[in-house]
Amino acid sequence: MRFDLITLFPEVFTPLLTSGVTRRAFESAQVDVRLNQLRDFSDGQYRRVDDRPFGGGPGMVLMAEPLRRCIEDVLEQRGRPAPVVLFSPAGQVLTQNAVAQWAQSDGAILICGRYEGIDQRFIDLYVDQQISLGDFVLSGGEIAAMALLDAVARLQPGVLNDAQSHQQDSFGSQLDGLLDCQHYTRPQSWGGTPVPQVLMSGKHAEIERWRREQSLALTAQLRPDLIRQARQSGRLGPLDEAFLAKQAQAEANVVQSGDQPQA
Repeated sequence: MRFDLITLFPEVFTPLLTSGVTRRAFESAQVDVRLNQLRDFSDGQYRRVDDRPFGGGPGMVLMAEPLRRCIEDVLEQRGRPAPVVLFSPAGQVLTQNAVAQWAQSDGAILICGRYEGIDQRFIDLYVDQQISLGDFVLSGGEIAAMALLDAVARLQPGVLNDAQSHQQDSFGSQLDGLLDCQHYTRPQSWGGTPVPQVLMSGKHAEIERWRREQSLALTAQLRPDLIRQARQSGRLGPLDEAFLAKQAQAEANVVQSGDQPQA
């Protein structure tokens, strides 16, 4: 797959492409990343790519023409159409399911916006999809692009040392979209707190059930929306529902006992 990035700061991608386990995907071109400097497609001595917004207001807006020239050049290099993605607060929030789809795709052209935004006429003409990382604002789309590239790279065959690692990730299909459970490593006791005994038992079925219940409990506490989604899609079994009901009753009992007047 190939991702062409349109950015004013191609240099910020160097650490991502050359560091950590995911560099294997980039160095082998499993995930082929091409960086395109937007200023190379501007006019004039100062290679200007932005201007003041019509109607007034703060900030600057990226102009449509340099973007058009850049994207047309990228499309010519690719030799065939590709989806054009803009990182924007108006986009759909990136999820693990979406990452998995991108990991099976042929790639895309990724536009890293800056300043107050991009001339809407360019967006209307060229952009196929907008992606957001959440309800907050970054200085530009580069960090969002790196997040997508890293998430896609780690799903490529042979990138992670253990091929099973990403299959047990939070939000993944093997966890039915739930959060992953807690994890422990040596020493067996740290700061006076021991590792849960079940993890030392060697009883694999009990360990797997414990991990499932911890995943359910953690998700119910921190992301109840994921529990609702899993339930609506039929991914919770009878044992899951029984555990959740027991947890809910225990919490209700705690609340009720706290409401009792003290003698």
